[in-house]
This record gives sequence, structure tokens and C-alpha cells, in this order.
Amino acid sequence: MYKNFIKRLLDFCIALMALLCLSPLLLLTMLLLAVANEGAGVFFTQERPGKGERLFRLIKFKTMNDKRDKNGNLLPDKDRITGTGRMVRSLSLDELPQLLNVIKGDMSLIGPRPLLTRYLPLYSAEQHRRHEVRPGITGWAQVNGRNTITHTKKFEYDVWYVDHLSFRLDVKIFLLTIKKVFVREGISANEQATAPYFDGTN
Repeated sequence: MYKNFIKRLLDFCIALMALLCLSPLLLLTMLLLAVANEGAGVFFTQERPGKGERLFRLIKFKTMNDKRDKNGNLLPDKDRITGTGRMVRSLSLDELPQLLNVIKGDMSLIGPRPLLTRYLPLYSAEQHRRHEVRPGITGWAQVNGRNTITHTKKFEYDVWYVDHLSFRLDVKIFLLTIKKVFVREGISANEQATAPYFDGTN
């Protein structure tokens, strides 16, 4: 009953309350990013696979500008992330707009992170099982290494979560997430601006 009904109800109620309570912080973050991103906007949206691999538009705060080289190509991530953007990421504030995705029903507060659509053909049959539940803002893999562990290990954690989903486990992940945010663990992999891409093996 928790998995099929109560979890969704809690997601909606908690996300709605959080969005209302955090609105001053969200507005301040938007203002700071509007200045730091130099006209590049404050939101980043991207198509991601959700439950059943159904595609939806993920919403995050944009932490990079759109600076390009002389040929018109975007500079590498590490050269485009701003000081404000780095701070927003370190505090995990960039994830807060996903509360809208939770309210819409695209996501859950807790579940496997929604990754790039380009990874779908690369998953093994077992790894595809991570899409049996709604993706989450945080999850079992995020509190067990986040961007400092391999993709393969993340997917193992994701499938384990699918098999062990419960109210008790979700509460544990929620509390561990708060701890991780305060100590700022696992924000990036090997000092990179973002996690490395999954190539079907790592």
C-alpha cells in the first residue's frame, strides 16, 4: 500500500509544503543566478526517463553560463560553471526546482536519480529495472557515494532500492540526505564539474 498509494500522497503533500516554505530561498537563488549567468537564464530543463522509461522534462537551477569558443561551441562544463553556480551545487539548491516535478507526478522525493536518455540503450536488463519506480530527487545511491562512485555501483544501489522500497527506507534516505547536504559530500567526481558520462561499462 505504501509503494502504490501512500508514497505518492506523501510526495505531493511534502513537495507542495516545501515549495511554499522555501519560496523566499528559491527567489533569492533565482536572483543570484540571473546575475551570475549573464543572461543565460536561471532554469535548466532536459528530457529524462521516468517510471516505465516514460520521458519528462526535468527542472533544475542553471549553474553554468552559455559561453562559447571562437567556433561557437560551448566551453567545457568546468569553464562555464560560475562561482555562484558552484555554491548552489555544493548546497544542493540546484535540485529544488524538481519539487515541481514531484508535484506533477513525474518524480518522487526519493528514488533512483533520473539520468540521461542517451543511457537507455546502454543499460543491461537488470539496470533497466531502476525505472520500475518513479525517479527521485535523492536516493539510495546518492547517500552512498553520489558522484564519487561508478555508474555500475549506482545502478546496483538503484535496483536494490527498487527491491527494498519501504517507508522506513525512505525515511532513512531522507535523514542521510540532510546529513550529506550539511557536510557537502559527493558533490562531484574527482574534482570535475559534473559526473563522467556512462559508456555502458563503467
